[in-house]
Amino acid sequence: MSDKKTIIVTQKKSPIGRQAYQRQTLVGLGLNKIGRSCQLEDTPSIRGMINKVKHLVIVS
Repeated sequence: MSDKKTIIVTQKKSPIGRQAYQRQTLVGLGLNKIGRSCQLEDTPSIRGMINKVKHLVIVS
């Protein structure tokens, strides 16, 4: 069993009309369509990426 903590990130809004770095951050998180979810390791770098696009995603 893995003892690393994970978080689930779901894209809820479109990156259309957003700045390029926000679109690239979503791709880096593994998201590219509304409603798509990705399970990621809970690290400070991932948390920083989520913080950049917190208005486009939901974290659970």
